[in-house]
Amino acid sequence: MSKAAALRVLHAELAACRACPKMIGPVVHGPPVTSRVMLVGQAPGPREGSFGRPFAWTAGRTMFRWFEEALGVDEARFRASVYMAAVARCFPGKARGGGDRKPDAEEIERCRRWLASETEILRPDLVIAVGTLAIEQVLGEKGPLAEVVGTTRRARWLGRDVEVIALPHPSGASTWHKTEPGKALLGKALRRLAKHPVMKEACA
Repeated sequence: MSKAAALRVLHAELAACRACPKMIGPVVHGPPVTSRVMLVGQAPGPREGSFGRPFAWTAGRTMFRWFEEALGVDEARFRASVYMAAVARCFPGKARGGGDRKPDAEEIERCRRWLASETEILRPDLVIAVGTLAIEQVLGEKGPLAEVVGTTRRARWLGRDVEVIALPHPSGASTWHKTEPGKALLGKALRRLAKHPVMKEACA
């Protein structure tokens, strides 16, 4: 079975998942792109389910603008070149204090098997981790964004040795990527991404 066919089978299973009672469907995933680059986000927002693809709303527009400016590829080209995944695949709902609720530890663990299956199929060499939760899950450690954004890290993730380039979450509610030192570190991270040979190959 080809990688694309294996991903289509996996996506059918993923779409039927109802393992987390507090999560709000539908399940959101990208197309079965066979790439050596995986982008891992946190979880879909309230709008992504209706669009049927990750990063389909305002945060996505910001993120794809970053990629277009740094990599010279538009949203459609990026989506066709990079496999897009997330720590959780359903909208977690709203937090009591406002904003989107972060997936809890049990939800993250339940959804990890999908990431593990995707990683087994794709065997990625480069992971773009977007946002604090995704960065922590991929690197296996917690720390300030300023210590990881702008660097290229090596990590053992889901049984595979990968290089990791971390990006801040492009949420409009966040000021981290708009003020220093975050703004400069984001620029540094995007330049590293643009120069990475696996990224260049994916977008060629």
